[in-house]
Amino acid sequence: MSRPTPETMAHRSAPPGTAARVEPAATRTRVVVDEPMTGAASLVRSLEALGVEVVFGIPGGAILPAYDPLFDSSVRHILVRHEQGAGHAATGYAQATGKVGVCMATSGPGATNLVTPIADAYMDSVGIVAITGQVSRSAIGTDAFQEADIAGITVPITKHNYLVQSGEDLPRVLAEAFHLAGTGRPGPVLVDVPKDVLQALTRFTWPPTLDLPGYRPTMHPHGKQIREAAKLIVTARRPVLYVGGGVLRAGASAQLRQLAELTGIPVVTTLMARGAFPDSHAQHLGMPGMHGTVSAVYALQKSDLLITLGARFDDRVTGKLDSFAPNAAIIHADIDPAEIGKNRAADVPIVGDAKFVIEELIAAVVAEHSAGHRGDLTEWWRSLSELLERYPLGWEEPPDGTLAPQYVIKRIGELSQVPDGPPTLFVAGVGQHQMWASQFISYENPGTWLNSGGLGTMGYAVPAAMGAKVGRPDATVWAIDGDGCFQMTNQELATCALEGIPIKVAVINNGNLGMVRQWQTLFYNERYSNTDLGTHKHRVPDFVKLAEALGCIGLRCENADDVDKTIEAAMAINDVPVVVDFVVGKDAMVWPMVAAGTSNDEILFARDVRPAFEEDEL
Repeated sequence: MSRPTPETMAHRSAPPGTAARVEPAATRTRVVVDEPMTGAASLVRSLEALGVEVVFGIPGGAILPAYDPLFDSSVRHILVRHEQGAGHAATGYAQATGKVGVCMATSGPGATNLVTPIADAYMDSVGIVAITGQVSRSAIGTDAFQEADIAGITVPITKHNYLVQSGEDLPRVLAEAFHLAGTGRPGPVLVDVPKDVLQALTRFTWPPTLDLPGYRPTMHPHGKQIREAAKLIVTARRPVLYVGGGVLRAGASAQLRQLAELTGIPVVTTLMARGAFPDSHAQHLGMPGMHGTVSAVYALQKSDLLITLGARFDDRVTGKLDSFAPNAAIIHADIDPAEIGKNRAADVPIVGDAKFVIEELIAAVVAEHSAGHRGDLTEWWRSLSELLERYPLGWEEPPDGTLAPQYVIKRIGELSQVPDGPPTLFVAGVGQHQMWASQFISYENPGTWLNSGGLGTMGYAVPAAMGAKVGRPDATVWAIDGDGCFQMTNQELATCALEGIPIKVAVINNGNLGMVRQWQTLFYNERYSNTDLGTHKHRVPDFVKLAEALGCIGLRCENADDVDKTIEAAMAINDVPVVVDFVVGKDAMVWPMVAAGTSNDEILFARDVRPAFEEDEL
C-alpha cells in the first residue's frame, strides 16, 4: 500500500471529549539541565516532558538501562505479559483518548514481537510510539545476541522510524516521534536505541529544535476544490456521504452531522467509522461493505455522487473494484494525498484535515443554497427507505436450540449502555463476533467502537481493551472476543488483574474459528479442515477456570434465558476483570455478505437469498 512521507502529513486535533495530542516540543518552555545524565535518564525525562502518562512494556537486556530511571519516574509503566500485548494496549489507549500511545520492548525478539501491533496501527492510522532497545553500536551488524534490524524490518509499516546514534539526539528524536505519530494522518513511529547510547553520559535539553525539513502538512483544503464539490453536491440526485475512519481521527463528527442535516444526504459509516454518525439518526443507512447493510451497499452501488470523507476505497467496502459505484462521480477528501486516486479516480480530489474540509464544504453548500441551488432527493430517499424496511439486520434462531451469538451481543450493547451512566466502549477481536458487534450494537458517539480493521489482527481485543480502560478509567470497557482470538492474548488478563484494570470480556465461544468455518461452509463444501478449537467438545480450555487462574472472575452462560442476568452480573463487578464464556451455536453466520472478489451487486441477504432490487426503482 502506498503511503506518504512524513512531509505530506497534517495536524489533527483530538476527538471531542478527549485530551489533545501532545503539542510540538518546540512550543514548550525551555529547560536546560547542566549536570550530566545517562541517555536512559534523558529518554525518561523526555517522556515526562512530553506528558506521557503510561508506557506498556517488558524489560530485557538491551532496554534495561531505561528501566532504572523509569523506576522513579512519574510515568506509569504497565508490565504486560507479551510484547504484542504492549503494542495493542498502546493502540487501544490511543484510540480511546486521542493521545499518542507508547510501548517499550527490548531488542531482538522483544522488538519483533511488536511488529504485528505496529502493522495494525499503521493500517488503521493510530498514533503510537514504539521504543525498542538495540545491541550496542559496535555490535550492530555482527549477528550479536538478540540483535534484529527492527528499523529495517518496520520501514514498510511505520510512518517514520529512527536508530538513535547519540544520547544528545534523544530529546529531539522523541519529540519528533511524538509529533509525527500524532499529527497529519496518525501512525506508528519506532525509536530504536542502542544499549551503549542509553548507558553513556549526555546532557538533557528541553525543548529541542525539531528537524523535520519539508514537513508542512496541509490542513485546509483548496477553495476551488471545495467550490467544485459543493456544486456537485447540490445537483446530485443520488448522493451518498461515504464516511471513513479519518473523520473520527480528525474529531469531525459534529461537523459531519451538520453537513448531513444541511444537505439531507444519506450517510454510510465504514467499519472504522462506526460512531462517527449516530446509528439512530434517520439519515444513517448503516455500514457498507462485505458484511454491510443491504441499504448501505446498494446506496453506494446506485449513487451518482460519492462524497468520500476520510475513507480509502478499501476492498472490503468496494468488492470487485471495477464494478463499484459504476455511475458515481467521486469527491474524495483525505488528509493523505497518497490515498486519493490510489484505488478509484477522483473527479474532485481534496487534500486536507476532515474537520476543516467538512466545515468549508458546509459554508460552500450554504452559499449554493442561498443562490437557489438545491437538489431534490425525494425519489432517492423513497427507494432507500423501502430497502431499509425490506432488509433490516436480523438473524435466525439456531434450529438446535443453542444460544444465538447475535442475541448475546445485542443484549450486551443494550444492557451496558446505561442512560446517564458512564460511557461504554466496545473493543472487538476479529471474525464473526467483530461483524456482529459492528451490526447489533448501536453506536451513538465517536470513540465508542475500537477494532482492528485494516490488518484484521486476531488477539487485538483483550490488550486493546486494557489500554482503553487505562486511558478512560471512567468508562465501562467491554472486549467482545471470539474463542479463537481470546486464546492468542488472554494472558494480558493477568496484567489487568494485578494492575487494577477491570475490563469485561465476552467470549463468544462457538467452538470454532467461526469466520473460517463460515467460508468452509459456503465455498469448501462443508469440509471443516482445522477449524474446530475443542472449546465445545472438550472444554479445553475451560474459560471460567482460566479466568480464575488469571486473577479474574469467570462466568458462563449457555442459554437465552440466562443472558440478561449474566450480563447484569458482569456489569455489577467493577473492581476486578470479569470474563463471561457465552457458549453459542457453531453454525451461525454473518449476513448480509458479499463474497470476496465479487461485485457488491451480488450481495446475499441470507444463504442463497439475493435482495430483490430492480433497476427501475431508481
